[in-house]
Order: sequence, then structure tokens, then C-alpha cells
Amino acid sequence: MHSSRRIRRLLIGLSAVLGVVGVADSASARDYISIVGSSTVYPFATVVAENFGKTTRYKTPKIESTGSGGGLKLFCAGVGVRYPDITNSSRAIKSSEVKNCKKNGVTEIIEVKIGYDGIAVANSKKGGKLDIARKDLFLALAKHVPDPGGAKGLVANPYKTWRDVNKSLPNVKIEVLGPPPTSGTRDAFVELALEGGCNEIDWIKAMKKTDKKRYKAVCHTVREDGAYVEAGENDNLIVQKLIANPNALGVFGFSFLDQNSDKVQGSKIDGVSPEFETIADGSYPVSRPLFFYVKKAHVGTIPGMKEYLAEFTSEKAWGEDGYLSDRGLIPMPATERRQFAQSAKKLQAMN
Repeated sequence: MHSSRRIRRLLIGLSAVLGVVGVADSASARDYISIVGSSTVYPFATVVAENFGKTTRYKTPKIESTGSGGGLKLFCAGVGVRYPDITNSSRAIKSSEVKNCKKNGVTEIIEVKIGYDGIAVANSKKGGKLDIARKDLFLALAKHVPDPGGAKGLVANPYKTWRDVNKSLPNVKIEVLGPPPTSGTRDAFVELALEGGCNEIDWIKAMKKTDKKRYKAVCHTVREDGAYVEAGENDNLIVQKLIANPNALGVFGFSFLDQNSDKVQGSKIDGVSPEFETIADGSYPVSRPLFFYVKKAHVGTIPGMKEYLAEFTSEKAWGEDGYLSDRGLIPMPATERRQFAQSAKKLQAMN
């Protein structure tokens, strides 16, 4: 009995050693950094990667836009050359994803917060500029809403036009183009905008204390009858569709609004416009932090990872006058930048 336990322990130890050796050996088969994840963080990471490729001896990292959820799934799948080194995310990693990572041997993850972003609800400049409350967004896009007849209960969403939702809004069909469930932008939009509006209805807000599961289902479930159109992870495609259809609205990160301000305009949300200053000071209600996550086991085996982290967390990149703010990234306060730059430099893994 005891000898079989000893053999089992030896085998586990041997497999762990071989796993580490495997990462080191396979690193020679890949001489570039592999990055996946958020479509919102993608343009920022791409600019950093290009600067990194031009100013260092390392190859330009390869970046794939898979959405935050999709990126974390790929990132957490394992350690070794077949798996990404870094994943971008427009939301914080979930505890369930950390567990999935650990299950697959990804035990040390470095979290780097890079700045802030607002989620814009935009339309073509050919259409009128809208002022929409979060409650209007919930009533327009939730799968089930309070009975318009006044009874205290939920019904399948009956609203067809924005005027049906709120008499001050235009008499046009509700059509919102937005990201799929794998997107961090979708997660954040649902949490900040829809749940924010859901909380304006007292008896639903009270449900959070009595039946949290049902509360979340009501506030987070998006209707599936064509009013909300999943437009993939390509925010540029949403912009093109808005230009083609001036009555439609689109949901995407502030950076895409900023880059396409000649074609599209952001709606006011609860009376506040999505602007650099309102996102930075927290007055714009639909804003969120952005992150990327690093696989510590790959640092030192995949060439250039420490240097890429140094480039991204440098003041010339993410500082107040850095090149990323020119692309629409809202910089963190100086103390927060120092904190995350230090943890990246020390390769400090999450607890």
C-alpha cells in the first residue's frame, strides 16, 4: 500500500517536471508572443505590439480578437506553446475562470489593469442624438419586463419602438447591434446599463435580497426576438451597419466611437455624454476598467514577454500623454499606474 503511494507521488512529481521542461522545449518552436481576447482591448494591444516590434529585437506579437470570454477560455486551456501567453479582457477574470485555469495547470496569473473605457450606445450622425435612461435600455432590451398594464409581474417584452418604451424617445423600431455573450463588452453593458436600469424598478431591486438567482435572470437576460442583434466581435462591422441604417443603435467601446466620430455619435446615458472627461471622472454611468492577463509559466521561455509588459506599462504608452490615450484609452490615476507597473515588473501573480 505504502509503496504504491510512493510510486504515485514519484509519477506526479515526474510529470510536473516534464511539463515544465515541455514548456521550455516547445518555446523554441514559437519565437513570438501569442495574445487573444477582448475586441475592445485589441486596438490598444495592437498599437503596443507594433511599437514593441519596431523598438526591440523581438518579433511583433500576434493578436487575435476572440472576445474576453473566448480569450480566457483559450488562455486557461493549458501551459505550453499551443496555448496563448496573454489574454486581453474588458472585464475582470471570473472566479470560475480562475478555477478552470488551475484545473488545466495555469496556476500563476499576472493581472494588469490598463485603464478605463466607456461603453457607447451610438447611432449614425444622419440620425438624431438620443438621451436614453438606463431604465429605457432595460425596458427596450430585456427578455422579460414589468407588465405595462401595471400588474406586479413580468411579461415577455412587448415593446416594438423606442416611443413605446418612453414617449420622449423617437417613434422608430428598437434595433440594437451589439456583441455576443462571449464578449466582455456585452457582460459589462448588461451589468452596468441593463441591471442599472432594472434597479430603477423598486420591486425588482428588492428581489436581489429575496431571490438573487431570479433577480439576475430578469436583469441580465437579453431579448432574442430580433430587437437586439448579435453582430460578432468586430466593432468596425457595427459602425458600418450603423452608417447603412441611421435608425439602428450600436453598442461598443468608447475608443471605437472616438475613432469614428466623423460617422457616428454617442447617445447620452442618464443625461451624460460618453466623453474622455466623463469616463475619467466616473460621471458617465456605463464605464468599466480594462485588463490583460499573463501566464507566468511562459515568462522566460517565450521571448520578449517581460519587455512587452514593460512597454505596455510605460508612461509613454498608458500615461496621461501616452500614445494609447490618443487612441481613446482613459488613463488610470498615476498611483494606480505605478501599482500595476510594479506588479507587472515583479511578475506578481494574483492571490
